[in-house]
Amino acid sequence: MARFASGGSRRSGDCGPSSTLCLCLCLCLCLLAVAATGVGGQQVLQGSWEVMVPNAGIASMHTAISRYGHAILLDRVSSGPSQIDLTSSECSALGGNKSADCTAHSVLLIPEGLALRPLTVKTDTWCSSGQFGPNGTLIQTGGQGNGSRKVRTFAPCPPGGECDWVESSTVSLQADRWYATNQLLPDGRQIIVGGLNEPNVEFLPDRGEGLVSLPFLAQNKDSNGDNLYPYVHLLPDGTLFIFANKAAIIYNYTSNSVVRTLPNITGEPRNYPSAGSSVMLPLTSETNYAVVDILICGGADFRAFKNASGRFPASDSCGRMRVTDPNPSWAMETMPLRRNMGDMVLLPTRSVLIINGAQAGAQGFSNAFDPALNPVLYEPNAPQGVRFSTLSAATTARVYHSTANLMADGRVMVAGSNPHAKYTFLVGNPIKDGNYPTELSVEAFSPPYMAGSLSVLKPSFIQVPTNLTYGRGFIVIVQVEVPVVGNIFLSLVSAPFTSHSFSQGQRLLALGATSPVAIGSNQYQIASLAPPSRNVAPPSYYMLFAINQGVPSAGAWLQLSD
Repeated sequence: MARFASGGSRRSGDCGPSSTLCLCLCLCLCLLAVAATGVGGQQVLQGSWEVMVPNAGIASMHTAISRYGHAILLDRVSSGPSQIDLTSSECSALGGNKSADCTAHSVLLIPEGLALRPLTVKTDTWCSSGQFGPNGTLIQTGGQGNGSRKVRTFAPCPPGGECDWVESSTVSLQADRWYATNQLLPDGRQIIVGGLNEPNVEFLPDRGEGLVSLPFLAQNKDSNGDNLYPYVHLLPDGTLFIFANKAAIIYNYTSNSVVRTLPNITGEPRNYPSAGSSVMLPLTSETNYAVVDILICGGADFRAFKNASGRFPASDSCGRMRVTDPNPSWAMETMPLRRNMGDMVLLPTRSVLIINGAQAGAQGFSNAFDPALNPVLYEPNAPQGVRFSTLSAATTARVYHSTANLMADGRVMVAGSNPHAKYTFLVGNPIKDGNYPTELSVEAFSPPYMAGSLSVLKPSFIQVPTNLTYGRGFIVIVQVEVPVVGNIFLSLVSAPFTSHSFSQGQRLLALGATSPVAIGSNQYQIASLAPPSRNVAPPSYYMLFAINQGVPSAGAWLQLSD
């Protein structure tokens, strides 16, 4: 019988058998060459920044990356004219919508060639929500004003296609969804949780459930709100982890019952407008995907939202809880710098990147100060106290209404930032004087694993499936420039919808894999098993990465289904 290893506890610099000690030592030194030691012994890694597009025409409030690797950028239509025009036919298609103009408020960015194509949005997507469905179509819901009950779809197309937003005239939401959260369910539907003054959930498509009351949301609303864009994670037993303000529950949506009330996190409020961020840490095959850790980082002082002039410091804490323990509790950790409005991105290496945001203030127009320019890397499997590393600083402030999304090439796309009611372009030094402009550029951050000195370790897929079936085995073949030392690990990563410091539907599975078998020409065959069930990984498109000595391949898009 083949033996599988998920590598969930292996560190990226581990060495292999003693017979390959010299080669392994060389590779380990290669990895260490990208690191230095910072103030107080804090590890400082490099990473690098590059401008992908100086002007995308819009500031992306919401970003998602499709199975073709194209980025769907989306802003609100009420922010004023953008800097990318619609064609005359697209403008005519807007009809009599008085809130729309003849500039685009959504754009398709194709990284290959850095091409931009304007898309047509008819209703206001301000502070809306969304997620990809099982067939790869982005389902986007709600917003403000004439968009508050809208259902929009975007069916991605290959390069050269003319795909665009379709706004349904027959299907609508049952409640106004402004600042809500969507989660793809095991049956392929989406649950939409909360929103402004909406302590309830609904399902899309609805099967007769109607609006379902969720008192938990109302119970955890304070005078600022702080229960908006609730953190929602699908757990591998099919229930939902839901977090609002400082409180959390395990929710059975099929019976509309609270399975368990979890302890409150300590410290500041964590949801909009106090906005920290949250991820469910990687689920691993070595625990049969049954052990679940939730990580929540950052937030704002309760006073900050209604008193911007106070410039109250943001939270510097993270809380981590193993929600599958019989008596779970929050273990608190301290970040290298304070942060609210940060985005948390699960990297192929199973680390967490914390990026964007500010060190003071809260979400809201002109409410944040002192941008958090340095991303931080969090290593879940390192000992507590040494899990954080500080990365190279950005030069562009990404504060209110900014996003971060993993791309298939391993970089993280960073877009948006518009802390103003209308598009506002300022002069001077915004980082120095705190007067942050509307930001139309799109950047890419390359984590340390993309350093040029590590390129010899990078695997590339020679053979990879385009479809995976639950519980079924599959084979990949990779090629590596130098001989492989130790195991090559596989990570399966979802494509979330990112908005307001939370990536809806973000998920990473650390798959089990056999030891690589050399088959010639620096090629290696690896056997693995697809996730066992829809609860563990709902049906959709995912990126599959191979990781060798802490260096990931480019991701291969594949569809997971029955």
